[in-house]
Amino acid sequence: MGTRDLASGWFGVRCIFRWLDSPYFEERITIWKADSFDAAIEKAEFEAAEYAETNGLLYLGLAQGFWIYGSRITEGTEVFSLLRGSDLGTEDYLDTFFDTGSERQSHWLEGEEEDVPGP
Repeated sequence: MGTRDLASGWFGVRCIFRWLDSPYFEERITIWKADSFDAAIEKAEFEAAEYAETNGLLYLGLAQGFWIYGSRITEGTEVFSLLRGSDLGTEDYLDTFFDTGSERQSHWLEGEEEDVPGP
């Protein structure tokens, strides 16, 4: 069964955006009930265009989908997964793709949030 032949159900879709007039990109994962993989991507891309327009972002036209196994979404349900091959070691992989130092994220220390500003 190819990815386009997946059964109907829930799909997680990751879309990528560029914040205009800033150095930031945004990865956003949404979930969709659809009759097919293609229908889920179509719904997500339509919503992504609206989201971008509403928030002054540029939708970059990249949508990656994931069929959510099972019929019910519950606590702990996997809503997105992406496999990537790499020859990088663990630390280099994380630094290259997920912890470059330019992310706008927060760290939780002893129950309190500590803002970590971007560049």
